[in-house]
Amino acid sequence: MTEQQPYELVQRYPHFELRHYPTHVLAEVQVNASFDRAGNAAFRYLFNYISGNNAARQSVAMTAPVVQGLGPSQKLAMTAPVLQSGSLTSAEGAAEFVVAFVLPAGMTAETAPVPSDPKVRIRTVPGSFVAAKVFFGGGSKGAFEQRNLELQAALTNAGLRAVGLPRFARFDPPFKPWFLRHNEVLQDAEHPRAGAGAGGETPGETPG
Repeated sequence: MTEQQPYELVQRYPHFELRHYPTHVLAEVQVNASFDRAGNAAFRYLFNYISGNNAARQSVAMTAPVVQGLGPSQKLAMTAPVLQSGSLTSAEGAAEFVVAFVLPAGMTAETAPVPSDPKVRIRTVPGSFVAAKVFFGGGSKGAFEQRNLELQAALTNAGLRAVGLPRFARFDPPFKPWFLRHNEVLQDAEHPRAGAGAGGETPGETPG
């Protein structure tokens, strides 16, 4: 079974979850493609990396989800947050996207194998609060656009402020029936004020 990226469930709202993701490490590739083709364009580089196309010839376990964001990914210190430009609704045809595999929990940028292909970059993402809207079905541009609009409206209604641009997460392989595929829109958000508020309930910790 594919390892899932861990997180703590902070608060559940009517139309999304607020989670805290710990610091984690990504292997990422920047591609120029349509939204729907970006994942395929990047996949072989990332899969080759975790299959041993690295300086250590080391295989790395694959962790769900595969995350896609609008680029170009900026060249930052490895402890900087993800920065993306543009918006999903303005991306027509080919555009710059960054597609990333989350590396296994406990792996750091220092211990991750060095990629042999310069297209693959290793980057540390610091811990953050993230609003997540889960949906099932096809992970097309239109599906993500609609759920992103719903998430942004729900964040506003909950009194939370979005930080940066959304990311789009796919959890299942393409051979899984499309109507069963698990997808998420992920949006960094400011830490909420104390108390449940906005009709949310605050459960205990929950792993991803």
